[in-house]
Amino acid sequence: MTAFKAANCRALVLLVSVFAFAVLQISAPAGAAGALAVGKCGAYGQAYDYPAEEAARAAALKQCKGTCEAVTMKRACAALSVDMANPCGAHGYAVASRISNTLNAATKKCYDFGGKECVIRAWACDAKG
Repeated sequence: MTAFKAANCRALVLLVSVFAFAVLQISAPAGAAGALAVGKCGAYGQAYDYPAEEAARAAALKQCKGTCEAVTMKRACAALSVDMANPCGAHGYAVASRISNTLNAATKKCYDFGGKECVIRAWACDAKG
């Protein structure tokens, strides 16, 4: 492959990448919101990319079995961690702007509340999280 063809290929790949990124940004809901509902014994419900926080909260609570509480997220991620040694025992949840921070914080909270084998049970991010 000549240097000219290689340069054209790199330019084409760059152009396609920029176009794809722009399309994803345009197609993402402007007011995207999400929620994570948390109940006893690892029960959960999740909703993401809803037009408003209240709609996301209602959808997450509808999925959750039993008495649950919900946290909302906007341009963020939420995660739930439960103790697999005792799923009805310790748990932790968190909301943060990046998924890695969210997963770490939820797991840490589970251990802080006495969990012995904490694992992520559920997570979700809205369009911008």
